[in-house]
Amino acid sequence: MATFVRQFRFMAQTMCNSSPMIDWQDLQFFAVLARTGSLSAAARELGVDHATVGRRVASLERTLSLRLIDRLPRSSPLTAEGSQIADLAGRFEALAFAIERRAREMTGTSTVRISGPPAISARLIAPHVADFHETHPEITLVLSGSSQTVALDRGEADLAVRMTKPEEGYLVVRRIGVMRFALYGTPALASRPATDWTFIGYDAPLEHVTSQVWLRSILAGRPIIFQASDLFGQQEAARAGLGAVVLPRFMGDEDPSLVRLPATPGPPTRDLWLAIHPDLKRSVAVRIVMTFLADVVGRRCPVKGTSQQAG
Repeated sequence: MATFVRQFRFMAQTMCNSSPMIDWQDLQFFAVLARTGSLSAAARELGVDHATVGRRVASLERTLSLRLIDRLPRSSPLTAEGSQIADLAGRFEALAFAIERRAREMTGTSTVRISGPPAISARLIAPHVADFHETHPEITLVLSGSSQTVALDRGEADLAVRMTKPEEGYLVVRRIGVMRFALYGTPALASRPATDWTFIGYDAPLEHVTSQVWLRSILAGRPIIFQASDLFGQQEAARAGLGAVVLPRFMGDEDPSLVRLPATPGPPTRDLWLAIHPDLKRSVAVRIVMTFLADVVGRRCPVKGTSQQAG
C-alpha cells in the first residue's frame, strides 16, 4: 500500500505540473495498451482501430508531459516512465472494475453474463434457458460460447464454466461436473474392421487438448483425414461418414446418426469448474444463476463415480 501511495503521489505531482486535466479515457486506453502489449491487441479489446488507441496515448503523453511508449515500426514498448504510469493506470483500471462489480451488487442487476466453452454453452446450457426464464423471468441471461479464458476481474463475464481448474487465486471456484468422452462413428463405419477406420480430430493449435492426445494414442498408424477447430465441425464430418470422432458423451450419445465405437485404452474425462469473482457472490441474481448452472451441468455430467483427470 505504501508503494502505491508513493506512486500515486508521483502521478499526482506530474498532473499538477501540467495545465490540462487528465482525461480518464486516455488513461484507460493506455492501461489496456500496457496490459495487452500492442496497439492492435488494445484496439481489439476496446473495439476501436489502432489509430484511435495511438491518438489516446498521445493525448495522455501531452497531458503528463511524458513519453510513455517508444513508437517502433512493429511494436510500441513502454518507456521507463511509461512503465511507472502503467502500474498506476492498471490499478485504477482494476478499481474501476471493482466499482462496477459493487454497483451491480448494490443495484440488484437482473442481467447475468455467462461464459463457457462452445459445446457446453450450446448443448448443455442453452437448451435449458427457456425453463430458467419461465422460473426467473426477472433475470436476463447473456451466454457467450468461447474457447478463450475470460477475465472475470475485468468484467468480461460474471460467471465462467471452465474445463480446467481456474488458477486465479482470488476467484471463488466450484467443481460442478465431469465431462466424459467416447469415440463415435456412423453404423456403416462401425461395421468395418477397426483397422480400416479413419479419424477426425482437432487442428494443429489444439494438439494439446486432452481428447486429442488420447485420440493420437489409439491411432496405431491409422490416419486423421480431417481436422477442425471446433467440435461442431468434427461432429458434422463424422455424421457424413468421413471417420471416427471423439466427442463428449452429451453430444455423441444424443446424435441418432452416430454410435459408440470400442477403443482401448478408455477415453479420458475433464473436470468442469464454475468460477465467479468474490465481489459478485452476494448478488441474488448471480447466485440463482450459479445454482442453475451447477444443476444443468451436473445432471448431464455428474461428478459421482469419476476421478479427476487434468487437461
